[in-house]
Amino acid sequence: MTIDLVFITYNRLHYTKLALASVLADPEEEFSLTIWDNASTDGTSEYLKKNINDHRITNIVYSKVNIGQTAAVNEVWSKSKGDLLGKLDNDCLVTPGWTRTIAQAHKDFDNFGVVACWHFFPEDFNYQLARHKIQQFGQHRILQHPWTCGTGLLIKRETYRKLGPIQNNATTQYWLNMALAGYINGFYYPLIYQEHMDDPKSKYCRIIDEESFDSAVSTTVGLQAGRYKDLKGRLQWREEIVRNLLCDPHDPHYYIGWRSKLRSIKTWTRKYITSSICKK
Repeated sequence: MTIDLVFITYNRLHYTKLALASVLADPEEEFSLTIWDNASTDGTSEYLKKNINDHRITNIVYSKVNIGQTAAVNEVWSKSKGDLLGKLDNDCLVTPGWTRTIAQAHKDFDNFGVVACWHFFPEDFNYQLARHKIQQFGQHRILQHPWTCGTGLLIKRETYRKLGPIQNNATTQYWLNMALAGYINGFYYPLIYQEHMDDPKSKYCRIIDEESFDSAVSTTVGLQAGRYKDLKGRLQWREEIVRNLLCDPHDPHYYIGWRSKLRSIKTWTRKYITSSICKK
């Protein structure tokens, strides 16, 4: 199956250098790559023009304005001819060869929706907590969840065509809608790791104090969305996301309507929730 990937950059050249190198690390990995620079001002465009040379890079777009990740993804994916579509962020280090495994899963199982690499660390994964969500589909296994991260992932172009473009920067809602439509979403298992360099636990993370926290607002999605207000809140949010992925049901209906509202109340009124599933 042919694969079209889009790699999106906006400043943070120190991350881009490492992330792009990880994407291109395996010369046997076959894909077409579009790099989309969202009007970076830190020398990213100059670096891409002078230092990037790989036959798999089919296009580099230097946008004059920052149109955001979702608009860039829609622009590239809507014009793609590939069987599979993928997205990569400039702050994640992927495992070389990741596309081969996930592409084979898509080839073997028609109803896979979004299948992604795991964007936390090995020590964050707890098999005993997650075992109820690891499902077998032929020769492939998926840690099933209605949505995944927004990077290191593949979906079928035909699925994107059926669902239409991602609306209003709501990628998570897009994945949830995909699951509600009957597609199987989740993380390939055994897990294929990608390191999120902006993760507080990453050795590459540069958000280490109040000053760097404030300066990261323009480039960090969680800060832009107001999910946390300080470093402590950022760690708490991280722990809640990990808990949700490991413990909460994979049934997409659990996350809509009154169930979603009830869960939201519980999440924000307790520092850490141990669900009934996790207790088993």
